[in-house]
Amino acid sequence: MSVAESTHTIEDVVARGMCVGCGACSVATSGRVVVRFTSIGMRQADLEGVSPADIARGDQVCPFSDNAPDEDQLDAPTDWGRRLSHDHRIGRYSLVAAGRRVDESALLESSSGGLTSWIVGRLLKEGLVDGILHVGDGGPDGLFSYNVSHSLAEADGRRKSKYYAVTLAELVQEIQGNGKRYAIVGIPCFIKAARLLALQNPALAEQFAYYVGLVCGHLKTRFFAESLAWQIGVPPEQLASVDFRVKNPERPASRYDMAVSSADDPTTVLQHEVAKLLGGSWGHAVFQPEGCNFCDDIFAETADVVFGDAWLPQYSKDWRGNNVLVSRNEQIDELLRAGQREGEIQLDEIDVAAAVASQAGNYRHRRDGLAVRLHDDIRAGLSVPRKRVSPGLAHVTRRRVKLIRQRRRISALSFGAFRAALASGRIETYLERLRPELSKHDRLSKKPFAGMRRRLQNLVRRLRRGQGAR
Repeated sequence: MSVAESTHTIEDVVARGMCVGCGACSVATSGRVVVRFTSIGMRQADLEGVSPADIARGDQVCPFSDNAPDEDQLDAPTDWGRRLSHDHRIGRYSLVAAGRRVDESALLESSSGGLTSWIVGRLLKEGLVDGILHVGDGGPDGLFSYNVSHSLAEADGRRKSKYYAVTLAELVQEIQGNGKRYAIVGIPCFIKAARLLALQNPALAEQFAYYVGLVCGHLKTRFFAESLAWQIGVPPEQLASVDFRVKNPERPASRYDMAVSSADDPTTVLQHEVAKLLGGSWGHAVFQPEGCNFCDDIFAETADVVFGDAWLPQYSKDWRGNNVLVSRNEQIDELLRAGQREGEIQLDEIDVAAAVASQAGNYRHRRDGLAVRLHDDIRAGLSVPRKRVSPGLAHVTRRRVKLIRQRRRISALSFGAFRAALASGRIETYLERLRPELSKHDRLSKKPFAGMRRRLQNLVRRLRRGQGAR
């Protein structure tokens, strides 16, 4: 059997460093699979000493195992949702829209358009759930962990994006079987993991009432927060708080700031534009776990509803931010439309093509790039998961192939470079090792001959001016 035809199991996921630390395997085995902190700044499953029976249980709920259903097989969570139109890029859809909260203060305290926090708040307000499972401050994972919010005040206190690796393991085991219903918020692979758990566990199937997805460029380990904060002026051992998305009225929505504080002086907040920090560009993929190289789900296709940034020209120029959303749930649709009628939220229906365009870079990474990475790893004899993308190079230019490979190289190198910086106590150790790699990436990402074209245009203009002066 060839590598491409072999079954990629949870053991392969762990051995290849593809584990994203979701913790589903730990929940499925009542904690006998432990999700431990690793050298890349996140928690990952440890299968050492785990019985074959428990490995098999974990295998059934691992989002990167071939022995678990894929996104197409899982489909939308409800019968109603599974009867909707399907698009291979976004999955099922009933409502595709862009928009934001109307309340200015709530909007400014949100990362984007504020619709994720609005919908979970509405689910609580209407009594459709008893709590929200989402990421907030503190807990076992460090600066941020999964928490449960039972009130609007708690939910609002945990809004905003947290670019930080966390796990569901402890919280889901804690709430399991308590008779309460929850909305679970997460990135696509975590939502898939929760859906897989629900297939195996009737109690959780009852408790996970709504699945709220978040569009994800890729996961970041804790090194991402620490490296950016260190560049701003707060070293890792002193890092007390991080706000990854601070809006700036002088810039478009995409050019947000990051705010940090130190344990020594928690009242002093340091702020800096993220894009101007090394590794702040999402395209550079620093501290991206290996699992993200094998994900093809952008719009959380197994969720009831998914929210992301509306990176479209007509919305991104608004510094306050806007969301793009795809709904696959009748009740969610009704709540959103009611919110629009009541003047709480603003929604513009858009077509599927616009939703896809809002995440164009994400699709290049998770579809075009994935095909290249699958090709490379299969050729190298490495185990890869079965994906809904065919391996190959023919669909992209040679230059693009080099860019895809360079981005993967940056991800891999970033972890060792930052560990070296931690050991030396100098952020410069990390910066010096990464700068040449990022420069190479940026050269590859530029359109070929773009510089030559500009020089020719300037030359033509000079010649014309010279002729006019005669």
